[in-house]
Amino acid sequence: MPRYQAPVRDMQFILHDVLSIQNYDNLPGFSDAPTDLIDQVLEEGAKFAENVLFPLNYSGDKEGCTRNSDATVKTPEGFPEAYAQLVESEWLSLSADPTYGGQGLPSVLNVAINEMQSSSNMAFSMYPGLTHGAYQALLAGGSEEQKQTYVTKMINGKWSGTMNLTEPQCGTDLGLIKTKAVPQPDGSYKITGQKIWISGGEQDLSENIIHLVLARIEGGPEGIKGISLFVVPKHIPNDDGTPGERNSLSCGGLEEKMGIHGNATCVMNYDEATGWLVGEEHKGMRTMFVMMNEARLGVGLQGLAQAEIAYQNASDFARDRVQGRALSGPAAPEKPADPIIVHPDVRRMLMDSRAFVEGARAFIYWTALYGDLLHKSPDERVREKAGDYMALMTPVLKAFLTDRGFVTCSDCLQLHGGIGYTQEMGVEQYLRDARIALIYEGTNGIQALDLVGRKLAADSGRAIFTFFKEMDDFIGENSETAEMKIYLDALGVSKKQLEEGTTWLMQNGLSNFDNAAAASTDFLHLFGYTALAYMWAMMAKTALEKDDGSDPYYANKLKTGRYFIERMLPKAGAHLEMLKAGSESMMALDAADF
Repeated sequence: MPRYQAPVRDMQFILHDVLSIQNYDNLPGFSDAPTDLIDQVLEEGAKFAENVLFPLNYSGDKEGCTRNSDATVKTPEGFPEAYAQLVESEWLSLSADPTYGGQGLPSVLNVAINEMQSSSNMAFSMYPGLTHGAYQALLAGGSEEQKQTYVTKMINGKWSGTMNLTEPQCGTDLGLIKTKAVPQPDGSYKITGQKIWISGGEQDLSENIIHLVLARIEGGPEGIKGISLFVVPKHIPNDDGTPGERNSLSCGGLEEKMGIHGNATCVMNYDEATGWLVGEEHKGMRTMFVMMNEARLGVGLQGLAQAEIAYQNASDFARDRVQGRALSGPAAPEKPADPIIVHPDVRRMLMDSRAFVEGARAFIYWTALYGDLLHKSPDERVREKAGDYMALMTPVLKAFLTDRGFVTCSDCLQLHGGIGYTQEMGVEQYLRDARIALIYEGTNGIQALDLVGRKLAADSGRAIFTFFKEMDDFIGENSETAEMKIYLDALGVSKKQLEEGTTWLMQNGLSNFDNAAAASTDFLHLFGYTALAYMWAMMAKTALEKDDGSDPYYANKLKTGRYFIERMLPKAGAHLEMLKAGSESMMALDAADF
């Protein structure tokens, strides 16, 4: 059976040594998070993930969710009790705004906790994950009354949150939504329509569910410019803040899915349900994008998290499973065969997995730190750079980490051989669960289009040119360290390839938009590999400084980084060549010829 051990040591290495978050102790939240407190939070988070959530992962997948005759939903056995512990331990409020009851610790620390929870039980972690995104949207666009009514209870987890976007006739193109909102004399609205694929739309975990619903006010403009956002609670709050009258909304059914069976994916029916406008009329997408961007970073984290647990179990299996002999001679002559970890192709799959996981963890934590700086730094220039990076990196994190995370899970299943394809080892669940991450919160193809169509050109390319300069500065500052040469040379090549891809898009994408679209996915992957090369260069610098020969952790970090440079990073060049091929061959066949 599978196991999960939270990678606390690697998290500490990134937070304390690579990112040096202790150097930001002059900022709100960071000043309340000394190194020993961060370590304590990580250790307690590991216990919760390993001992409470992980034991429910396999059983929750097998049992799934059940819609009762009264349209309520029963989550898997043990989920309500685990959620109660989550609330009692205040995990949901860790990085939330203290004004509304949060603890205000750095968001980058919260990302580490979320990684543990997603690795140990992805389906369960989606319930609090969506609540976090929902209350962030209310904080960004809601009135003070809405914040006091809803956010305070969502932060502590007693109330949960959802996002209601998709309808049967539209997913990505939300301008086609039909859900309508009719104004009422008391300032509320009657919401009528159907939403599909609503994660956590109904469940038995929280005492109230706060739905954020996109709808079109009756008579409003057509298309995306006529969409408004509404808060529609399952139970309308009483004056004293307790859940009151049941609203006229219900779960019309549960989706039968490939994975994440422990999460209730609902069809939600709104039949003149009472809702209240969030923000301005017809400006709903502006506020909803706050939640969507939060969710996209969370989905990128899911790609990393499932890759981590798949890798852990694949490495265990490779050390234990005996099959064949090492080509260089028996490695375990006392056994009838050698452990399969002696075989180079097994090592390839393990090293691909490990190098991706460790690089991806650094990438998403590094970006999350900029998220903290965006909101907390007193320096306007730092906030500008942080905002630029958050916008630029979000589609890359979402798409690259989920694409590569799924490949990692697939490789780890492959490593198990035939038994990996059965349910006995558990790894097939990680593959199934990871697959949705490439689709929801904007498919990875949409993320690539967003990157090349919006994020690159924003502010005349300021974000990516800042990133280029940062990598150049890092290379220059460390060029005198001989042991860094292999990492710096590789980073320099990859950075130049990313520059070349950017220039090609500027020259060829504007004259033919199909060229930009055809190149977008390859450009995103070129960007992702370059970003990981930068992360590995930073980790190598830190490991070299820390390595005194007494701890194999640092030497192993350098070995893994070298593998990434030599065996994985060359794929960046292939993506450059593919993107430069343009759209001609891709668009050559007539639609009828497919």
